[in-house]
Amino acid sequence: MKYWIESMRLRTLPLALANTITGSALAWAAGAFRWPVLVLAAFTTLLLQILSNMANDYGDFKNGKDTAERIGPRRMVQSGKISPKAMLRGIVVVVVLAIVSGVWLLVEGFSNRAGLTADNLPLIIVFAVLGLGAITAAIRYTVGKNPYGYKALGDVFVFLFFGLVGVIGTYFLHAFHFRWSLLLPASAIGFLSVGVLNLNNLRDYETDKKTGKRTLVVAFGVPKARLYHAFLLLGAYVAVSIFTLLEYSGYWQWIFWASFPLMFKNLRAVQTFTQHVQLFPELKRLSMASLLFAVLLALGLIIQ
Repeated sequence: MKYWIESMRLRTLPLALANTITGSALAWAAGAFRWPVLVLAAFTTLLLQILSNMANDYGDFKNGKDTAERIGPRRMVQSGKISPKAMLRGIVVVVVLAIVSGVWLLVEGFSNRAGLTADNLPLIIVFAVLGLGAITAAIRYTVGKNPYGYKALGDVFVFLFFGLVGVIGTYFLHAFHFRWSLLLPASAIGFLSVGVLNLNNLRDYETDKKTGKRTLVVAFGVPKARLYHAFLLLGAYVAVSIFTLLEYSGYWQWIFWASFPLMFKNLRAVQTFTQHVQLFPELKRLSMASLLFAVLLALGLIIQ
């Protein structure tokens, strides 16, 4: 059990909740919040993150991308703690749990809209496609013959599913309406989620380059990846600041800026590191700073 828990990479889970927290807080501010949607959306999101972590462990091993030289946390398949077949079975179990949780979320979400009826079929199909797309994206990042994570496309899918879809999808299941301004906070969470991936890829740059794992960092080089990191972190604050100006109702909405000192420390560390191993502790710090950003953003929306 110890090794299975380790394969889930629990340190990555708090950040996964950022999109659910943000989407639910936006629904609260709109007077449409529902606790069951929050709980089920959070559980489904955590399962998707766990699925991504386990599939990454399995896929990198099967594709020969995990070596003893890697800097990051121990991989269970590569280290021999969990066999490839056992990990594959574990992935199947998590997929089933994610599907069950996702269907339950849809049932609860649509309960305020006459349930899963023929009238709601177009929306149900949209959410079903998005849900299956999220599961597929979590697996196909490193698993299969042509994983998109090896083609510098990981950032796009993280931004899409852990940013736009995560935030707006959660909000919609609470409120059942959409407004364009929601793209701003959703993009902010997407930027920060991609920031964590970029930092991970910066840390693993040397081994990824040797093993042929083509991330954006490998494709464009470390100097440009540093600038990209600054764009992602600062872009999150700019996006939410614009959203706040557009939908301002009280000074508490600016409280998300209280997370900026922690974010700035990470930004400075990325701009000044000389050895990639120095970035290892920064991953946890950025994850927690990003979660704090989401929590403070939510707090400002709730008490506005």
